Amino acid sequence: MLKQRVITALALLAVLLPALFYPSFEPFAALSLVLIVAAGWEWARLNGCGTTASLLCGAGLGGMLALGWSLGVLDMAWPGLWGAAGGIWLVLAIVVLRRGVAAWSQWPSGVRVVGGLVLIGCAWLALVQAHKAGISFLLSVLTLVWAADIAAYFGGRALGRRKLAPAISPGKTWEGVYSGVAGVCLLALLWCALDARGVGSANSLFGQLWAKGPLLAVLAIAVLTAMSVVGDLFESLVKRSAGMKDSSGLLPGHGGVLDRVDALLPVLPLAMLFVSFS
Repeated sequence: MLKQRVITALALLAVLLPALFYPSFEPFAALSLVLIVAAGWEWARLNGCGTTASLLCGAGLGGMLALGWSLGVLDMAWPGLWGAAGGIWLVLAIVVLRRGVAAWSQWPSGVRVVGGLVLIGCAWLALVQAHKAGISFLLSVLTLVWAADIAAYFGGRALGRRKLAPAISPGKTWEGVYSGVAGVCLLALLWCALDARGVGSANSLFGQLWAKGPLLAVLAIAVLTAMSVVGDLFESLVKRSAGMKDSSGLLPGHGGVLDRVDALLPVLPLAMLFVSFS
């Protein structure tokens, strides 16, 4: 299993890194769009769609996003969309996660499928616009999620006592969430310190948040870290409702695309929202 995970990770990096650092955004946008099509297919499968319908959902999502790309949506500012997406994720956190696994299937199938596809599409738009904002900005968003996950894992193992959502993800604790916030705050301080010494770019998410004031920066980081946990928990809830361990087997040793990007789905639009205001 470990060998399989390593091979898959290296293969993904071999494809993603050249696209990520290419001078223009088009290769990264195209490659990430392929992954989003796969995520749309996975989402439809998790919510009861058959083989053909799931394929159509994934292809339809990709087609709509490609059409929007051709019409110039990637060049437009979308603060209203980011705010709406953040509001929906907040509702999901308050209502869906509190009601639990059994209640998810009680929602109308169409609402679940279409709503999820819309949120996945919003995340792709935010991802590409984050790339257009600069590699430093995009990497700071990605490392926020990775740092939150790593710090939460080790903090939860060392200090975890109070279960966060035992029916959804038994391993997650409140102490892990607090550790995640602390870990990301430390990452932000280190990143900003390196920026101040000319090592990085002040265009990073952390640099832009810090420029708005330390208190606002800490609050924004706490919200983003918490929402990364919400994204992870939400996908776990949907998989449990569907009786599936992974969203798919597209990435050997890693599960599916949604398994790798679940925490990013709410974080990307919220990160774009937070830097939209001066």
